[in-house]
Amino acid sequence: MLSKQHGANTSAIEVTNVSSHGFWLLWNNEEHFLAFEHFPWFKDANISAISNVELQGKEHIHWPDLDVDLSLDIINNPDKFPLKVKTK
Repeated sequence: MLSKQHGANTSAIEVTNVSSHGFWLLWNNEEHFLAFEHFPWFKDANISAISNVELQGKEHIHWPDLDVDLSLDIINNPDKFPLKVKTK
């Protein structure tokens, strides 16, 4: 017997798993791994803050609790966008 689908997926983006090395973000039926090595802003964040993620626009992802904004290009190609620290 086949089950009927109860409705459309209302979550356009979500965190599906967190490990000691990073976390997986499900977006448009694709999983993207964000390694803490490349995205250090998430390393010491609690799971609640990492999971509070919003899709703003076509390719703009925002974590309001952490004040972090990323694009799909940055997530898929972190080496093209090296971290830069400004010092006074």
